[in-house]
Amino acid sequence: MRVFDLSRTIEPGMPCYPGTPEPEFHLLSSIEKDGFAEQQFTLSSHTGTHVDLPSHILPAGRSLDDCSLDRFIGKGFAIDLRDSVSGAITIEALQVFQDQLQKCEFLLLCSGWSKFWGTAEYYTGYPVLSSAAALWLGGFQLKGIGVDMISVDASDSGDFPVHRTLLEKGILLIENLADLSPLFGTSFTFFAFPLKIAHAEASPLRAVAIVDDKP
Repeated sequence: MRVFDLSRTIEPGMPCYPGTPEPEFHLLSSIEKDGFAEQQFTLSSHTGTHVDLPSHILPAGRSLDDCSLDRFIGKGFAIDLRDSVSGAITIEALQVFQDQLQKCEFLLLCSGWSKFWGTAEYYTGYPVLSSAAALWLGGFQLKGIGVDMISVDASDSGDFPVHRTLLEKGILLIENLADLSPLFGTSFTFFAFPLKIAHAEASPLRAVAIVDDKP
């Protein structure tokens, strides 16, 4: 068994979606002064590696309260799209994996964009699902789709069509995943447990893949 941490470290100055405030850490107590250490964290629900729930986009969409814990764990499948996409991820790029898509619960799309984490390039130019591809994926019994990018929609999108199409199908969206390449060709279980926050439309999470190497 191998465990892969697919999460980004939450820290001040980390990359955040344009307009989203960066996390702030404040020291409340110190061992030297108070005999114990305590911090206050201020952060957006969309900080770092996080999950988007239907209520993020849809007025009557389900929030975190409406999702049982088993919605955040399942059989995963990672697709290597690093050399096959430019701008848009099309149905044609995904159709060859149709058999695997019918068997998995979490689809992880590796564009290779994680290599730009911490640079200006990370925020723009990343490939996103075409409208047709998003609609096609919505026909599978997926619990969630994860990407190694800052969003499933283009940075200049105004109506977030990919978010809307997939969230309307009840498919959770996990953004800002770390390097997914170690998962290619493996059988793994994906864990995307959010914080237990009332009425949340999104939450930071610890995304983990556990690979079973048993023959």
